[in-house]
Amino acid sequence: MTTPELMDEQTRAELAAFLAEWGDSASTVLVHTSGSTGTPKELRVEKERMKESARLTCSFLRLKRGDSALLCMPLKYIAGKMVVVRSLVAGLRLLSVTPSGHPLKGLAEAPVFAAMIPMQVYNSLLVPEEKVVLRQIKHLIIGGGAIDTQLARELKDFPNAVWSTYGMTETLSHIALRRLNGPDASDWYTPFEGVRIRLSQESTLIIHAPKVCEEELTTNDIAEINAHGQFRILGRKDNTINSGGVKIQIEQVEALLTDHLPRPFLITSAPDEKFGEVVVLLLEGEPSEDIEPICKQVLPPYWRPKRILSVSRLPLTGTGKPDRATAKAMAMHQ
Repeated sequence: MTTPELMDEQTRAELAAFLAEWGDSASTVLVHTSGSTGTPKELRVEKERMKESARLTCSFLRLKRGDSALLCMPLKYIAGKMVVVRSLVAGLRLLSVTPSGHPLKGLAEAPVFAAMIPMQVYNSLLVPEEKVVLRQIKHLIIGGGAIDTQLARELKDFPNAVWSTYGMTETLSHIALRRLNGPDASDWYTPFEGVRIRLSQESTLIIHAPKVCEEELTTNDIAEINAHGQFRILGRKDNTINSGGVKIQIEQVEALLTDHLPRPFLITSAPDEKFGEVVVLLLEGEPSEDIEPICKQVLPPYWRPKRILSVSRLPLTGTGKPDRATAKAMAMHQ
């Protein structure tokens, strides 16, 4: 395992602390959930199950001993920890950098394997030198947030494999991947070997992955399953807005607006005396008169925001996901 001089003292200390924790006699390690939909939680997870998760990913991607792996995410969260564990389990050469929005800045050569969040990929595409390195990564997996249509288009012509991941802290990172580029590009996630899926009565995804999670896990993700045993995510159950009896999925509204709004935005909701709940658009930056006409043009009538709020910065979690709980609180108090 090697680390270039692109890691600050805090990151170096966090890596040393995790390696010490990994090597101690305890059977579990401490991880934190991201808090994208509520208060972050602490969890104890089993080291043996983390090893199994690492083997599943390395086997799926056919990573081999000596391949370089980029660690560019905080070690507080499972995604960062699992990059280290994959390196230990598969004999990968760990390249550690300080977590930032531009993790490829200063890298002399591309790693064989990298796990990044959408924001890091998006930022890297904007800098020519970083984009060159990004395109050279042999196996790029992207997780921790939705990949919008614009970003997906930018990745379509990449020469090497680019994957979107599906998973959560409780499943010790991802349990399924879908290809974003090349002839195998798909909207459907393929579960790893040994992972079984089904839908609840509410159409939320239920995961049975005994190698990484002892109990069957019922998610809040509304999904579809096809005849090949693959699945795609339509949105989160707790991101459903019930406005005047019409159920509106936040992610579907955001997907329709992504290509049309000129600035970063989030969809959330606020209580309303007449409708129960109404759709609220949080828009980063100054107010703009052209936003409402765009919404009318793009969205069905019942999906259109009843309120448009300008905010200085959109709320995000430590892993770059939309902080839905904070967004809702902002909408309720403005």
